[in-house]
Amino acid sequence: MHAVEHTRSTSGHTRPRDAEQVTQPELREPELAKLPVPTLRAMLAAGLEARECCRVLKKGALNLVGEVLRGQGEFVEYSHYPADDVYDEESGAQYYYHAHRGLAGEHGHFHTFLRRPGAIVGAAPVEFPASEPWPAGDDEIAHLIAISMDAYGWPIGLFATNRWVTGDTWFRAADVIRMLDHFRIDHAAPSWPVNRWISAMVTLCRPHIEALLLRRDAVIAAWCDVHPGADVFEDCNLEITGQLDISADTMVHELQLLLGRDGGGN
Repeated sequence: MHAVEHTRSTSGHTRPRDAEQVTQPELREPELAKLPVPTLRAMLAAGLEARECCRVLKKGALNLVGEVLRGQGEFVEYSHYPADDVYDEESGAQYYYHAHRGLAGEHGHFHTFLRRPGAIVGAAPVEFPASEPWPAGDDEIAHLIAISMDAYGWPIGLFATNRWVTGDTWFRAADVIRMLDHFRIDHAAPSWPVNRWISAMVTLCRPHIEALLLRRDAVIAAWCDVHPGADVFEDCNLEITGQLDISADTMVHELQLLLGRDGGGN
């Protein structure tokens, strides 16, 4: 079993505050026109792949969330779907879907990870006097990004989180950004379209994910300044370190305008 447990719920605590309510390191949505052409081409190819996965699901009156919930019984908050997560042993990539935030417009979200990142990209966890143990060695795991989904089963946003939310091993943003290259689910269980879609989304949204990860570290640093001596990574008052709305279709359209309909560019 490769499931990552949600190590702490918010019951018994006040409603977690977003980072914006305490400190506001700058978060800018990436300007696609300023990105290198090879990056834009890779994003467009991934966007077309993601769109194709959605197309074939819609054609069968299906959606991304419904695929991971299929055959899983009653939908219960905080539970992982599928029950043992989705894991690619070859790449170390992993994801699961669940719901608990109750935000307007969001049904739930996918959490994405890379297992054994130290072995895969040579990254080392940050040095910190943690009050709770972090997964280590063969259990080492890094949270990459979360993808918000609407009630119709389609993506609407991205967000980054504090460590306690997913119980992962904490790596610097620069190292997590390098891990994005290795997120790939290359098998058909439980759904080939969903696995292809989520792999493609990490590439399509790469600049947005990078911005969120860099802001994540800035928020953590600012929080430490305000709460000296506390274990920021276990502070339930800090849950979300940044979020961005996304529209895959809008991004694909903008990329096509920048590169030409065939994606050739200049």
